[in-house]
Amino acid sequence: MEYVARLKEAAQAIKELGSPKVAVILGSGLSGILTLAGERRRKFLEIPGFPRPTVEGHVGEVAVGTLGGKEVLIQRGRIHYYEGYDPADLVFPVRAYALAGVKILVITNAAGGIRYGFFPGDIVLISDHINFLGVNPLRGPNLPELGPRFPDMSQAYDPALRKLAREVGAELGISLKEGVYLAALGPSYETPAEIRAFRAWGADLVGMSTVPEVIAARHAGMQVLGISVVTNFAAGVSPRPLSHEEVLAVTQNKAAELGRLLSALIPRLPA
Repeated sequence: MEYVARLKEAAQAIKELGSPKVAVILGSGLSGILTLAGERRRKFLEIPGFPRPTVEGHVGEVAVGTLGGKEVLIQRGRIHYYEGYDPADLVFPVRAYALAGVKILVITNAAGGIRYGFFPGDIVLISDHINFLGVNPLRGPNLPELGPRFPDMSQAYDPALRKLAREVGAELGISLKEGVYLAALGPSYETPAEIRAFRAWGADLVGMSTVPEVIAARHAGMQVLGISVVTNFAAGVSPRPLSHEEVLAVTQNKAAELGRLLSALIPRLPA
């Protein structure tokens, strides 16, 4: 199968950078929050099969180096379903990391706050998700090299990793909230009526990413820690119009705090 062959080529390219057991995906406006010692970098275009991001704020590179003595892979930027890619392309990098030996995925994003009491600048641990994209990246033939046909999603976001993140946050004086993330298709922002419906379903955050990658990671047996930065009130919560510029501005203002959290947390991850 051509897709699997490309995955194996990409995994080999990752292995040439190192042997990390932890991968971190940095979302919108977050690409610069972590610097690794001895970084070896490759652009997405230099890795076989990797897609090319088209959205401002997404660099599109993979770096491997050490943080606090632990070898780590950082993915700076990501692609989204609304960019026109197939679901299998969205999760190609995560699957390549799995084949390269990564065991823990830390995934970050910028999100709109749905829950009353969530404010721009809040850092939120994702406890669960709702897939409102209308697609699942596991559709089609199963890839037994990665995982089973019907993977369990009852604990998609690892409780032990969330507990560790809360402990590290408390040590640093960083307040962490917790909530359910809903992935919407985009690229238009949601309507107030949609936000009311999402709140009724139990969603606390809304964004346009993350869920496909988490599904693929769990299919491949990875432990997942998800972290959102609330960049704006969702539509209808605030009368202000929504904009991507505001998302990037708020994320960049909060980037240092999230970088401090991840810098202390990653060396303590159990992989």
